[in-house]
Amino acid sequence: MNRAFSRKKDKTWMHTPEALSKHYIPYNAKFLGSTEVEQPKGTEVVRDAVRKLKFARHIKKSEGQKIPKVELQISIYGVKILDPKTKEVQHNCQLHRISFCADDKTDKRIFTFICKDSESNKHLCYVFDSEKCAEEITLTIGQAFDLAYRKFLESGGKDVETRKQIAGLQKRIQDLETENMELKNKVQDLENQLSITQVSASPVSNVTPKSPSTDIFDMVPFSPISPQSSVPTRNGTQPPPVPSRSSEIKRDLFGAEPFDPFNCGAGDFPPDIQSKLDEMQRQRWRGSKWD
Repeated sequence: MNRAFSRKKDKTWMHTPEALSKHYIPYNAKFLGSTEVEQPKGTEVVRDAVRKLKFARHIKKSEGQKIPKVELQISIYGVKILDPKTKEVQHNCQLHRISFCADDKTDKRIFTFICKDSESNKHLCYVFDSEKCAEEITLTIGQAFDLAYRKFLESGGKDVETRKQIAGLQKRIQDLETENMELKNKVQDLENQLSITQVSASPVSNVTPKSPSTDIFDMVPFSPISPQSSVPTRNGTQPPPVPSRSSEIKRDLFGAEPFDPFNCGAGDFPPDIQSKLDEMQRQRWRGSKWD
């Protein structure tokens, strides 16, 4: 491994000071991941971290997972790790928290740096794979340190405190943006659930009840099983109940039993009428005998 900060005196920097102090230098690389280390610096420390992350990446690659691509933005304020498509900041490693940076001379694609996490205060080793510019990225980070140190000497240390405050505010803004996005998603989910509940609980009274069909006289057809309460009343009085029909006793319209002259007793009629009835009975009997 080669430390980027201990450059030789005859080696010149690659970028102008304005490019790193007023802007940033972008690089594309593959992010193998980060792992916690016990020491903030050391060649053996980063070598063990690289070996560990390479093995974990080999396992994930055998499972079909690809190494994620990231964009690095290097400036005198630190190293930002972003998603190359969405430009979303995944990690913001402030420069004063980076304690070690190196590229692997045995594997020219690998470079790494150690940064102290602002929340957990743990030292994390970040490992990257860049096929063509691993050494150049390491030197660019070293140049950013050199420029930041010069600016620190010129400002008497005040500029460092200002950068720390700015970095803290940037971290707070990023956390608030993340929280705001989560709240928006929750509000959208609640609105979707509310709309579904309103649709399922809509009243059925909007459906107009179908009126019963009527005959040609615009009257409701008679139904023998219709309840008596459905018959309209006049002047507030209920019509008399319909008398029940008996199959045993047959009666006429006036409630009397039907007249049968042949079933009447002999003493029920006058003699002249009774004699005619008897004659009719005999003729009826003769007719049925000859038939």
